[in-house]
Amino acid sequence: MSKGKHTTCIHTGEIKDTQFGGAISPIFMASSYPYMDTEKVRYPRYFNTPNQEVIAKKIAALENAEAGLPFASGIAAISTTLFAFLKQGDHVVFQNEIYGGAYNLVQEEFENFGIDYSFTKGIEPSDFEEKITNKTKVIYLETPSNPLLTITDIKAVAELGKKHKLITIIDNTFASPINQTPLDFGIDISIHSATKYLGGHSDILAGAVAGSEAHIHKIFNKGKNLGGNISDFMCYLLERSIKTLGIRVEKHNDNAQIVAEFLEQSKFVKKVYYPGLKNHPNHDIAKAQMSGYGGMLSFELIDNLDAKAFQKALKLIKPSMSLAGVESTILMPTLTSHALLSEKERKKQGIDDSLLRLSVGIENVEDIIEDLSQAFKI
Repeated sequence: MSKGKHTTCIHTGEIKDTQFGGAISPIFMASSYPYMDTEKVRYPRYFNTPNQEVIAKKIAALENAEAGLPFASGIAAISTTLFAFLKQGDHVVFQNEIYGGAYNLVQEEFENFGIDYSFTKGIEPSDFEEKITNKTKVIYLETPSNPLLTITDIKAVAELGKKHKLITIIDNTFASPINQTPLDFGIDISIHSATKYLGGHSDILAGAVAGSEAHIHKIFNKGKNLGGNISDFMCYLLERSIKTLGIRVEKHNDNAQIVAEFLEQSKFVKKVYYPGLKNHPNHDIAKAQMSGYGGMLSFELIDNLDAKAFQKALKLIKPSMSLAGVESTILMPTLTSHALLSEKERKKQGIDDSLLRLSVGIENVEDIIEDLSQAFKI
C-alpha cells in the first residue's frame, strides 16, 4: 500500500535505532566496514552506507521510482548521470534553457570527451525532434527552468524519447517531487540539486537521482569511479530536512502565488515569470503536470530602477546565492547562476541585468510583500 507524500517524507527509508529506541535515524560516520562473513560489503564510495541508503530509498519513493542515488552536489548528480549514458561519438539534445552550471559543464567538458551536443531553439516537442541525429542517445530537459520558469511538456518529450529509443533526463529541482513526478509522465531519470528544496534550509550541499533499477545501476557504476559521493553527516542532515519537505513546499507554493500576483500588478515591474499565473504562456501545461507551481519566480524591473540598488534596499529578503531555503532570497542571474555564460548566451535565453530571481520563502507573505513594496520606493 502506497503512503502519502508527508508520510513518505518522514518515514520511508528510516533506520530503526535498535540500541536506544530513538525517534530518528542514527548517524553512522564509519568509513570502514567488515568485508568477511557479511551480506553486504559497505563502502562510502559505493553509495551503500546506512545513511546513504536512507536518502536513496526516500528520493526513490518520492519520485515514484524503483531506485535512487544521493550525490555530493547537484552538478555531481548531473555530470555522473550524463556520463553514464554518453561516450565518445554520442550526441545529446539539451533544452535551450537549463541551469547555468549544467550549461557550463557541457560547454567546457563535452568536447574533451568527444561528445557532441545541440541546444534546442525552443521548448516545443518539434524543437527537440529536429535536433535528434542518428548518434543521439539522450534528451535532457529542465522544467520549470532556471531562471525564467519556462514550462516544457514532460509527457510529449518523454514520448519523443521513446519514439527514438533515447534516454530522457529531467532536472526536477525547481518543482521538487512534491509538485512534480516526471517518471509518472514517462521520463526515465529525474535529477535534483538536493541543496535546494530537498535540503531547504540553506545549509546542505547535495544531489539526488531517481529512476529504474537498471538506469540507477548504470549511474552507480559511473559514480563509483567519478567519486561524487555524499558524506553520512550530510545524509543525516538531508533526511532531517526531507521530513518537512511536503509542508514546506506547500507553503512556498501558496506564498509564491500571492507574491507573483502582487508583482504582476506593480507599476515597478515590467514582467513576471511564474507558471501559476494564468497569463503564463505555458500555464495550462503546468496545470496538467504539476500539483503546485513552486516557490520560484522571476521578474523584470522597469528601466529606471537599478536592480543592485533595489536588492540593497530590501530588509527581509536576502540578496543571496542559491535558492529554495525557508527564508526568501533574491539574486541577479547575470551575476550568479548564469554568470558563467557569455553575455550573448544570456541574451539568447532572455536574461539581462533587469531580471531578478526571487526564491519565495515561508515567512508570513504580508511581510514579504511589505519588504518588496518599500524597496520599490528607492
